[in-house]
Amino acid sequence: MRGLALLLCVIAGSAAAQQPAPPLLPESARAESIPLYTVPTPAQALFMNGLRTVGRGINQLKDAVNRVTMAGRDSLRRRRADHLLGGLCGAARGFMIRGRGRMQATAYQDSTALRARRLAAQVDTLIRFTPKCEADALKQPDSTLARLLYDLRAYEAALRDFRAAIGLPNKAASPTVSQ
Repeated sequence: MRGLALLLCVIAGSAAAQQPAPPLLPESARAESIPLYTVPTPAQALFMNGLRTVGRGINQLKDAVNRVTMAGRDSLRRRRADHLLGGLCGAARGFMIRGRGRMQATAYQDSTALRARRLAAQVDTLIRFTPKCEADALKQPDSTLARLLYDLRAYEAALRDFRAAIGLPNKAASPTVSQ
C-alpha cells in the first residue's frame, strides 16, 4: 500500500512539474506562396549532376585565383602561383568538360530552359578559355587572371539566375569572384 501511494505521489509531482505546450503562432507565409517541391525528372537530375561536376572545376579555378591573389608582389611566390594557375586551369577543364556533357537545357521548360542554356553557355566560355589560361598563365599572368575573373563572375551570375529559377536558395558568392 505504501509503495502504491509513493508511486502516485511521484507521478502526480512529475505531471505537475511539466510546462504546458506553448500556443501555436500563426505562420508568416501563406500556403499558396510556398512553392511546392517537385521531384526532378531523370533529365533534370542528370543536369544537376553535371552541374555538380562542373562546380568542382569552377572551385579549382577559384582556388587558383585565390592563390595568385594571395601571392602578392613576392616574385617567387607569384611565379609558383602563376604556374599553379596554369596547372589548375588544365585540371578544371577536365571536370567542366565531363560535367557539361550532362547539362542538357532541354531538361527544363520555358524560362528555366533559357536560364539553363545561359548557364551552359557560360560553362562553354570557361571551357574554351582554359587552354589559353593554361598556356598563358606564366607568360601573361595579369591579363589571364583578369579574363578568368571576368568569366567566373559571368558564370556566377548565370548560376544565381538558374538557382533562383528552379527554386533553390542562392549561396553567397565567394570573396574572390565578388571583388
